[in-house]
Amino acid sequence: QVTLVESGGGLVQPGGSLRLSCVASGFIFRLKSMGWYRQAPGKQRELVAQVDSGDSTTYGRSVKGRFTVSRDGAKNTVSLQMNSLEPEDTALYFCNLQQGAEWTNYWGQGTQVTVSS
Repeated sequence: QVTLVESGGGLVQPGGSLRLSCVASGFIFRLKSMGWYRQAPGKQRELVAQVDSGDSTTYGRSVKGRFTVSRDGAKNTVSLQMNSLEPEDTALYFCNLQQGAEWTNYWGQGTQVTVSS
């Protein structure tokens, strides 16, 4: 079993920055990727950013150029630096880890990010 614990959410004004962090613990084996998804009220969960075991990154279209994802393989952590935040970035942000032969997904509990003046 894998446990993911997120931190760093909060309230920020438009144009501001936040940094999210996630620590994975438990049985981590054949890691495929770690990353972040988000879900706003009434919308589907969407990919924000992810980094694979080879440190290649993928970003959602709406955050490219504003957000940066990074991973520390030795510490099993993934971080998301969010700059130039917009009200449309308001959502519950979930840490994700994918591993194993069947690419099993694990999810954190979520951390709320609210962008508002």
